[in-house]
Amino acid sequence: MPNLEHPAYPPATLLCLENLVPCRESQVSMLLSVFGERQHLSFPSIFIYGHTSSGKTYVMKTLLNTLQLPHVFVNCVEYFTSRLLLEEILIQLQNCSSEGKQASHVPCDTFNDFVRLFKQSIVSQNLQDQTLYVVLDRAEQLREMEANILPAFLRLQELTDRNVTVILLSEIVWEMFRPNTGCFEPFILYFPDYSIGHLQKILSQNHPPEYSADFYSAYINILLGVFYMVCRDLRELQHLAALNFSKYCEPVVRREAKERDTRKLWKNIEPHLKKAIQTVYLREISSSQWERLQSEEGEPGQIKGLSAHAHVELPYYSKFLLIAAYLASYNPVRTDKRFFLKHHGKIRKTNFMKKHEKTSNHLLGPKPFPLDRLLAILCSIVDNRVAPTANIFSQITSLVTLQLLSVVGNNDQLDGPRYKCTVSLDFIRAIARTVNFDIIKYLYDFL
Repeated sequence: MPNLEHPAYPPATLLCLENLVPCRESQVSMLLSVFGERQHLSFPSIFIYGHTSSGKTYVMKTLLNTLQLPHVFVNCVEYFTSRLLLEEILIQLQNCSSEGKQASHVPCDTFNDFVRLFKQSIVSQNLQDQTLYVVLDRAEQLREMEANILPAFLRLQELTDRNVTVILLSEIVWEMFRPNTGCFEPFILYFPDYSIGHLQKILSQNHPPEYSADFYSAYINILLGVFYMVCRDLRELQHLAALNFSKYCEPVVRREAKERDTRKLWKNIEPHLKKAIQTVYLREISSSQWERLQSEEGEPGQIKGLSAHAHVELPYYSKFLLIAAYLASYNPVRTDKRFFLKHHGKIRKTNFMKKHEKTSNHLLGPKPFPLDRLLAILCSIVDNRVAPTANIFSQITSLVTLQLLSVVGNNDQLDGPRYKCTVSLDFIRAIARTVNFDIIKYLYDFL
């Protein structure tokens, strides 16, 4: 017995729609009630909100395409100005019922022009006798546009005198949208997060045909048991499920276990899931690199090489700037002569040390250093002469933005800014290897 019922649509279509949007039957049923039949005058504007990956965009696209309702679907992040947004709506509207005919670009500078051209397009496309749906995804971007855009879209049905419904999809609540001067209040619909039972049902539908549904469902149950507390994003969980399923199947493929030997399968997949939990939401490595990483031997909870991936994107002098900053943070000031002057004489480490300096500088943490010391060390470790140009200073600012360096103190200091290096020893050694620099020889703790 299907959960979705509507007199305007055949039961087979509604059953197909229900299978395409699992665990969202109540929201789809509410939307069908609000939409009514094709020729009915629908609600002027609908506001749908919910957290990331709660099915808002997918459900709306599936609903409109399955029922073959005339619609326009625009992402407000892609079309980030009012002119781009209005012109894209008009272009899609002209293509709404035109088969194989590309719509021509129509300039639209103001919302008054948009209303006029919108009415003309509806007449030319023979859409007067049915509801047209204008869906604006990531609608929170409308708040960054002109003040009249959002109130005008909410009253588009009134302004055009046509049967049109504007649907706003957003991740924030309506109270963050409402202008201070007031506006037309839309019909509000909330999409709650998927529960663990919903995620189990949705993820289990993607089981490979060569394995039974119960076997894949047991795998999804293990996966959710590990990741549900740290990640409830459906797309991320789908990515993790596809990425780690081959490891789960290895004992079955090697005929070391059967599909029902859950304990053996869990022992095989457990160390790999512990690795994967460290990379949730991160895309530091590709799927193929992750598979190669899993085949390497190492500690179960340790991921090799991830900390070294960021250095690939750093410019040449930025790498030396970061190395110089690390040396300035972890070496005492008076050791600069020992490390960076050619004719310093033989100075033993015992001559520097005092009773309170027996603790490693790496255990005490990074120390702040002034800008002129950073530049002096940079000139010493780089082979060719480096002039303190605007390019060098901009790269220092970029390192601060990337949080590889941090600024210490206030910006209004008369003696110049002071910095502190925030990267680890393994990270800086990986960067130093790319420029053939042996940083260990220049660290006071390793003398």
